Amino acid sequence: MTSESTADKPFRIEKRQVYEAYKAVKANHGAAGVDGETLEMFEKDLARNLYKIWNRMSSGAYFPPPVRAVSIPKKTGGERVLGVPTVSDRIAQTVVKQMIEPDLDSLFLPDSYGYRPGKSALDAVGVTRQRCWKYDWVLEFDIKGLFDNLPHDLLLKAVRKHVTCKWALLYIGRWLAAPMEKNGEVVARTCGTPQGGVVSPCLANLFMHYAFDLWMTRMHPDLPWCRYADDGLVHCQSEQQAEALKVELSSRLAACGLQMHPTKTKIVYCKDQRRRGTYPNVAFDFLGYQFRPRRMANTQRDEFFCGYTPAVSPTALKSMRATIKSLNIPRQTPGTLAEIAKQLNPLLRGWIGYYGR
Repeated sequence: MTSESTADKPFRIEKRQVYEAYKAVKANHGAAGVDGETLEMFEKDLARNLYKIWNRMSSGAYFPPPVRAVSIPKKTGGERVLGVPTVSDRIAQTVVKQMIEPDLDSLFLPDSYGYRPGKSALDAVGVTRQRCWKYDWVLEFDIKGLFDNLPHDLLLKAVRKHVTCKWALLYIGRWLAAPMEKNGEVVARTCGTPQGGVVSPCLANLFMHYAFDLWMTRMHPDLPWCRYADDGLVHCQSEQQAEALKVELSSRLAACGLQMHPTKTKIVYCKDQRRRGTYPNVAFDFLGYQFRPRRMANTQRDEFFCGYTPAVSPTALKSMRATIKSLNIPRQTPGTLAEIAKQLNPLLRGWIGYYGR
């Protein structure tokens, strides 16, 4: 990039910020947006392209293009629509994300785990495992289309309360208003933030911080909860308590413009050796794991007992089989063992790293 100064610009954005954002985008790879430009194409004239982003953002003249709508299948069936930004827009969004994320993340509560630095899905699974030993009941809930349905007025109210950087506020507003392009047709958006946008997870977490996290902590301080983006759990002492909370939470989310998924929300009994009641729901899936009663071994006493523990879910196993099948490795292949291992090992390492702990 050139040595042009930021002194004459309305907004003080350093060129180094744009370059650091580019490095983050490069590390995450990603598909092309509506302009068809890949990262490799962008890098052919890297200095000029980064300068254009910096110049427009620091001048207040950056206007995001439409995001490209891409439908991907869900593990549980159906489709999810992702909004894929252009490479340039991903870099611009990353500049804003890196500016606002440290302050926003410091607001969030410990039991919010999704898309946060220093937290992982396995952390959420681990704390849920411990709480299932202590509490007999779980309210499992899923928010239907969280990213697609965030009300802009409430979201911007929260953003303006906590984001003081003027240029970050300006561009967040423009990204929320940016349309989506699907099959060549440009569709206006009046709510939501595209799932696939760099800044979207941070905005969704801020919204849910008020819509659920703080509300839950204030209204039910005695009930531990855990949330990963749009998937959440609340541990309860009794079925009646869980039923009442389900009704109350449904009303709360509705007041915030959101809806609990009718089929993915359920009340579950954590059945084990000491909890022997008979109820229709004794298992739930969370972040690729299924929690349910399982036969466990006590090696010290040389005996078996019924525990309530997580293991890889049937849905995740089905997805693994589909992934392996998609590689089209024939039963009788001319390839060597080393060649087959080269194909499979990255997948296996990822699965073992997540499910093998």
